[in-house]
Amino acid sequence: MTEAKAEIDKLMRAFLGAFTNTGGGRPNLDVVREVFVPQGMIINNSGDEPVVYDLDAFITPRKKILTDGTLTEFSEWEVHERTEVYGAVAHRFSEYAKSGIRDGRRFEGVGRKTTQFIRTPAGWRMSSMAWDDE
Repeated sequence: MTEAKAEIDKLMRAFLGAFTNTGGGRPNLDVVREVFVPQGMIINNSGDEPVVYDLDAFITPRKKILTDGTLTEFSEWEVHERTEVYGAVAHRFSEYAKSGIRDGRRFEGVGRKTTQFIRTPAGWRMSSMAWDDE
């Protein structure tokens, strides 16, 4: 495994782990700002129209539902990934699964993410991510 791939793996684990609130744990959504460049973009393309977020617009509603009891026992993890690194840019296509309890009802889901990474003076960072849930 290359050093770049190892760093990208670590970023993806940190991003997905930021939302976990299982076993009474608290999510740490500040991690999103740590793994992304400040101008990062996150896109939900699961509906009829894409919803494009900057980092604050993405974090704020998720922090609320993950800490106010709306969404509990939540976790999300990669099932499969393919990462390609070209010099100072990289792309990762991920299949993921998630589970939790929303409004008192247990759920499970799967989907796909496409994530772009750039190498910065501070190391690799995410620059954009888009996802589609099944």
